[in-house]
Amino acid sequence: MKESGYRLNVGLVIANKKGQLLLCKRTGMNSWQFPQGGIDYAEEPLKAAKRELYEEVGIKSNSVKLIHSLEDWLKYNVPKKSRRRKLINKNFKGQKQKWFLFKLKENVEISFANDPDNEFDDFKWVSYWYPLTVIISFKEKVYREALNKLKYSFCREFNDV
Repeated sequence: MKESGYRLNVGLVIANKKGQLLLCKRTGMNSWQFPQGGIDYAEEPLKAAKRELYEEVGIKSNSVKLIHSLEDWLKYNVPKKSRRRKLINKNFKGQKQKWFLFKLKENVEISFANDPDNEFDDFKWVSYWYPLTVIISFKEKVYREALNKLKYSFCREFNDV
C-alpha cells in the first residue's frame, strides 16, 4: 500500500439519482476535480472516504450507498510547480489513490463549510465522461483509468448496460 514519495489518498466519485457526477472547482482557480483527500495514519481507506465526503462536500455517510471501490491503487505524479507548500518535501512525488463510487440515497445540500483547507468554492453535476474534458492534465490518466474501471458498476446501478 505505502510507497515512498506518494501520499495515500482516496478519490470520490459521487453520483446523484440521475446518474450525474459531482465535480468541484478548486478555490480561486478554474480547475475542476472530484473530491479527494488524504488517508490518516492507520485509517482504513473506506473510513477515510466517508470522512472526506463530509469534510470536503458536507455529505454524511448515511446519505450515500457504496456502489464499488477499486481493488487497485492508482497513482499520479504532481509536477513540482503544482505542489502545495505543505506537501513539499524532498521525497514527495505525488498521490496514490483508492477510488470509490458512491450513489446519493437522497437529495443533499453540497457544503464546503466543514473543510479546514477551504479547497473548493463551487460545484456542478456533470455527465459521466465530462470530467476528462476539464481535469488538470497530470490527473487525466488516473481519472480515465478510474472511470473506466468504475463504469460497469455505474452502468449496472443506473441500468445503462
